[in-house]
Amino acid sequence: MDALLDTHAFLWWLDGDERLSLTVRDLIADEHNVILFSAASAWEITTKVRIGRLPGAVAVANQLANCLQQQGFTELPITVGHAQRAGALPGLHKDPFDRMLIAQAHAENLPLISNEKLFDQYAIQRIW
Repeated sequence: MDALLDTHAFLWWLDGDERLSLTVRDLIADEHNVILFSAASAWEITTKVRIGRLPGAVAVANQLANCLQQQGFTELPITVGHAQRAGALPGLHKDPFDRMLIAQAHAENLPLISNEKLFDQYAIQRIW
C-alpha cells in the first residue's frame, strides 16, 4: 500500500509518540508499504521551527533528507497540478500545508495518514 503522511504523523512516528494509532504504526512499520512524505511537510516543519512553533523539531528540520532516507520514506514533490488543486479546494480548511496534502492525496489517489477529522469532508481516504 502507498500512503501519504501528514506532518504530525511523521513527527509522532519519529518521536515514538503514543498518540499515533496502532493501525498507523503497523502501516508505517510494514516495509512492504510505500510511505510518502510531501515537500509541503518539509516546508511546514522548517517554517514552524523558524518561527518558534516547533522548537523540538530543530534537528529534524536540519536533517530532513537524512531522516527520510533512514526511515525509508519516499519524497513527494509539489507539482503545478498539486498547487492548482490546493488552490481550488473549497474553503473548509484554511491551513495551506494541509490543503496541499489534501490536494496531493486526491491527485495521486493516496490515502492520507492523519488524525485530522476535517479531512473527511474532502474526497480522500484518511487512515488513522
